[in-house]
This record gives sequence, C-alpha cells and structure tokens, in this order.
Amino acid sequence: MIKIKKIIFFIIKSLLTLVVFLTVVLFFYAAFFFEPPPVEEKIVEKQVTKSEELSDIEEEKRLKQEEEQRLKETQVTKKIQVETVIEDGLYATVGNKAITKSDIINEMKVILILNNKSYSVDEDKKLREMALKSIIIRNIKQIEIEGNNFLQFNQQDFKKELLRLANNINVDVDTLKNICASNELDFSIIENQIKTELLWNSLIFQLYKNRISINLDEIDEQLKLIKNKKEIEEYLISEIVIKTVEKDKLESAIKELKNKIKIEGFESAAISLSISDSATRSGDLGWINENLISKKLKSVITNTPVGNISEPILLPNGILVFKVRNKRKVERNIDLEEVKNELVNYEKTRILNMHASSHYNNLRRSISIKFF
Repeated sequence: MIKIKKIIFFIIKSLLTLVVFLTVVLFFYAAFFFEPPPVEEKIVEKQVTKSEELSDIEEEKRLKQEEEQRLKETQVTKKIQVETVIEDGLYATVGNKAITKSDIINEMKVILILNNKSYSVDEDKKLREMALKSIIIRNIKQIEIEGNNFLQFNQQDFKKELLRLANNINVDVDTLKNICASNELDFSIIENQIKTELLWNSLIFQLYKNRISINLDEIDEQLKLIKNKKEIEEYLISEIVIKTVEKDKLESAIKELKNKIKIEGFESAAISLSISDSATRSGDLGWINENLISKKLKSVITNTPVGNISEPILLPNGILVFKVRNKRKVERNIDLEEVKNELVNYEKTRILNMHASSHYNNLRRSISIKFF
C-alpha cells in the first residue's frame, strides 16, 4: 500500500514539474522568438501610417486656421506698446486743471491710434511733446467752455465725427473701440475729445455769429463758373498752419518749416507745428470739392502735383502750406442751390476758424501754465 502511494506521489510531482517547465519554455519563446504573421504586420503598419497622415492634415489645417485668426486679431487689436513703466504723478497744471503723466501716455496712444502709426523709441520725445501740446490746448478750451455752461452740441455731429475718425484709418467704430481696448485705452477719452471740440465750435459760433459777413457777389461769381460743368475736381489734401511772423523773419520761418517737413515728413510736422485743429489728424482735411475752395487757394492747389508740397500761402492769422495727396474728377449733376449753400457754409466755417484761432490765442496768454 505504501509502495502504491509513493508511485502516485512521484507521478503527480513529475506532472507538476513538467507543467512548470513547459510554462517557462513558452514564456521565453513568446518573449524572444515569436513573430506576428507578415500580412497582419503590414495591415497594422498601413493603418498606423494612414492615421498619422490624417493627423498631420488635421494639424496643418488647425495651424492654418489659428494663423488666419491671429492675423485677423492683429489687424483688429493693433498693439501700440507705448512705454508706460513710469510712476504716475502731477506733470503740469493749466489754470485749475491738472495734467498727470498717465494723461500724457493716454494722449500718446490716441495720437498713434488715430494716425495709424506705431510706437518708436526714437520718436518718443517728440511724441510726448505732441501729446503735451494737445492736452494743453484742450484744457484751455475746456476752461473757457466750463465758463459757458449753456453750450450744447448736436448728437448727429458727434456720431459723424466718430465715424470720420474710424474711416480715416480704414476701420469701423466698433473696431476702433477694440483697438483702444487692446491698448488699455478708455474709449471715452476719444469721445470726450470730440465733445470738447464740438462745444468749442458752439462757443465760437455764439460769440462771433454776428461778425460773420459773407460776400454773396463772390459766391454768385463762383456759381457762374461751375454752372455748365459736368465734372467736378476733388482734392485729397493735408495742411500745416504756423503762426504769422514779422516780414523780416518770414523767409527764415518758411525755410525752417520746409526743412522740418523734409526731415520729419509732412504728417509728423503737422502734428508738432501746426496751430490748426487739423494738427491732431496729421493735418488731414480729407477730400475737398473744388467748389468750396477760394480762387487764391485753388490756383495754388491745382498747380501742385500729386505728392508734392504747395508754395506757402500767407493768411491773416498764419502761414499755410498744403500737401496734395491725390486728385480726382467726379461726374455730378449740379444743383446750384445746393452748391450755393455749401459755399456759404464753407465761408462761414472759414471765418469762424479765424475767430477761433484769435480767441484761443487770447485765452492762452491769460491762463497760467506750470510744469513740475
């Protein structure tokens, strides 16, 4: 009986040993010697390659879409990147109005945005001077406006001016707002600047409306000249107006102005030198109808080739030069009554601008400006 048990035990032990041995052999075979069938391998490789190709195409498409979106956003949210690492504080006072360093930074941004220019470290000093000059002029006007709290402006004129500023840099008003937001500029700063100019114009009209004298005979003469015209000439022009000087200094003042334009460019010279309201727009006057230009100015403009600077024109309140940026002829059915109204309004505006310049100069002398 004992012998049988020993035999059974030996058989079981041998079987277990054989199972363990076979398991080890299969493990090593699977790990080091087994290869998948060739056909199946090719299929797997082909599937992986196709998947990778699809992934590359999708990735390329995604990157292209991101690049297009980035370019679009760059156009809409153009960064000015004015150096703003400064401690804010009082920079100057104009009468009872304070000018801070942050006011100057914001004004620099406004000038760059509305003139579609980029910030340059080399131009920083000049840009700051332009900004300070612009703020001083506006504060002087605001002081006078606040002394006449009955003044109002037309909301339609406000909307038109906003649209004009946007169109001047080839965007709409919403895009202009986005550009300001992307440069951390409160859009209300531009809105308040427009309101100040409109209220200033209202003030000048109230003060000087009784001094407007229109020569209707001259206007009738102009109407006769354009009565039979089928085409009207229009001019895209910019201006610089500098202060009048004594006769013995006239030649040197004109020479200095021409040198400034040659070195800096017309637009930069307009911002830094011009005493006209158009200075903040780089002197831009837009397209002007020939019917709205006096004989004296028209002869100068028509004789100035496109892209050139006109000869200086002496005015009662300054020295004027034009840059003729373009010319075009427009077919138009002329309504003489409409043209007459345009001529009268243009003449009124010219006279009021003359009074505005004189009024501002008187204010400038009476208001204290201190720098800190």
